[in-house]
Amino acid sequence: MKKLILGIVASSLSYSAATQAKNPITEEMFTADPAAIVHQDTVYLYTGHDEDVDNSFYHMNDWLLFTSKDMVNWQAHGPILKVTDFEWADKHAWASHMIERDGKFYFYTSVYHNNDKPGFAIGVAVSDSPYGPFKDARGSALLTNDMTTQTENDWDDIDPAIFIEDNGDAYMFFGNLVPKYVKLKDNMIELDGEIQVIDLPRFTEALWVHKKDDNYYLSYASGFPETIHYAMSKSIHGPWEYKGLLNEIAGNSETNHQSIIEFKGKDYFIYHNSAIQHDSAIGGGGRYRRSVAVDKLEYNDDGTIKRIIMTSEGITEPAQ
Repeated sequence: MKKLILGIVASSLSYSAATQAKNPITEEMFTADPAAIVHQDTVYLYTGHDEDVDNSFYHMNDWLLFTSKDMVNWQAHGPILKVTDFEWADKHAWASHMIERDGKFYFYTSVYHNNDKPGFAIGVAVSDSPYGPFKDARGSALLTNDMTTQTENDWDDIDPAIFIEDNGDAYMFFGNLVPKYVKLKDNMIELDGEIQVIDLPRFTEALWVHKKDDNYYLSYASGFPETIHYAMSKSIHGPWEYKGLLNEIAGNSETNHQSIIEFKGKDYFIYHNSAIQHDSAIGGGGRYRRSVAVDKLEYNDDGTIKRIIMTSEGITEPAQ
């Protein structure tokens, strides 16, 4: 992997470049755990960053940003936040989620807490711009491992995903092995009520919530190696009706993490795989060297989602 120059302001990053879309969307670095939002006429895609030091674990120290105005060409903007920007965190820049509210951009993410509260925790950073700079919004974790007791492992509070209802109510979905959600206060940096458990079959991690017409969709990674499944409801509070498999195992990646968006009237499924070839400039992908890819998403007439077809071409028709 080319050594990246850390920076916060997009214009200062020397390696930013527009790339023609294919799957994966970049071969300049390893990327994982996509979280995309649409703001005005642009898609902002935030990813984790698998380092190339070896292929023995998830070595992740910062989060990256890519933007597109047509889903075909992507611009890299570099690291927008590092684990060390959370003074209470030790390591592991794992999955994240971005949401905009009242002109501010809130970045929720999974990191490992330091020794006073060991285990994975969820932090939140904030900025006035989707490009950053971002700063810790609380100076402490939003949620720590000791706040949930459904499992004995210390990584059961990861993969935050935020959804804001039309009435302004905001909810954070999260979890590993046990899916959970909790209401957020209007300030977006405090919990507002009890943590609730969700009934989903064979849940592993990677919750994502989106809405299409009057249907709510809750997608998630299942099993291990992971496939993506989904459920539907008429309410953000459920009950959730399981609808089946959405995306198969993504290459030789044991993990599978999705982001679903609508942009300029078309729907997209963003995920990661391990498709980078061994003869690439940064070496080959693998279970700990993942890469973000994009394919189209389509609905049936009854609102259910068609099975995702993963392609090596990616999105070839620009969104207009």
